[in-house]
Amino acid sequence: MIGPGAMGQAHIERIHSVIAGGRVVAVSDVNQANAQRVAQRIGSTAYGSAAELIADPRVDAVMICSHGPVHEPDVLTCIDAGKPVFCEKPLTPTADASLRIMSAEQSGGRQLVTVGFMRRFDASYRQMKSILDSGELGEALMVHCAHRNPTVPDFYTWDMAINDTAIHEIDTMRWLLGEEFVRARVDTPKKTSLRFEHLQDPLVLILETESGVRVDVEVFVNCQYGYDIRCELVAEKGTVSLADQNVLTRRDAVGRSNRITMNHNERFWGAFVTEVQEWISGVSRGEHTGSSAWDGYAAACVCDAGVKALTDDGVLPVTMIPRPAFYA
Repeated sequence: MIGPGAMGQAHIERIHSVIAGGRVVAVSDVNQANAQRVAQRIGSTAYGSAAELIADPRVDAVMICSHGPVHEPDVLTCIDAGKPVFCEKPLTPTADASLRIMSAEQSGGRQLVTVGFMRRFDASYRQMKSILDSGELGEALMVHCAHRNPTVPDFYTWDMAINDTAIHEIDTMRWLLGEEFVRARVDTPKKTSLRFEHLQDPLVLILETESGVRVDVEVFVNCQYGYDIRCELVAEKGTVSLADQNVLTRRDAVGRSNRITMNHNERFWGAFVTEVQEWISGVSRGEHTGSSAWDGYAAACVCDAGVKALTDDGVLPVTMIPRPAFYA
């Protein structure tokens, strides 16, 4: 594992406690002290660089959980070494970097890159897709999404609302609807007075697919009250919505209530487990599973348009290359 921070250590816990077939045998981090602490705790080797870790013959596959802007060189090194690599989202913050990864992967002749878009593995989203694909409700017309965080770290920059937060909805909607986005715009409501004046918070990202399906994504990263993910699919003959992800409902003199999750690991624990289990099992069989470098690139193209729309008025086109046959 490269970058065993909060996300990485959550993956380690899953791999070592509930997921079969894998073990973290090597870690590296720009924070050497953190790498040493994690390695000592789990009985693995701490390396001084990602390149040394990737070269370790004991390492069959690599997980990259470092900061998004530094993913590209480590992914390219994994491809050059012929080792499967699971890269947490975003694959790269911009589309041009993802193009370089796809080029390297195609030159090697084998799909090695899986991107950590875990919502594809969430049971509720999978049921929603199954209902849409069945045709029972007709064709999709609109999707309303909300992505709310109680707060975000101080290093969260203005563009991350699109390329680090909304990217989840971007990929999930591409997968759910089975088509690409062609246009994007951003609406800017009144800003919250609670923290981070440098952000446009909340914002609404509005996307249109090739067939004209309209998707709106409310991004509100300082909502204060919890981690609240919402999605309503509006089709010709009905709607499908994510339910509240609570395991119990309380009734008392105050009324009826349920607890709201506070972070992505809590809300999507089951999706993370399924995602990483399928990846490890696929690696052991020599098969590629999950989302591909193309999915990372396509999401980055939408993010590029969305980030530009944060500063430019109007509707902006999403520019993409044709999908290579390699990723058909």
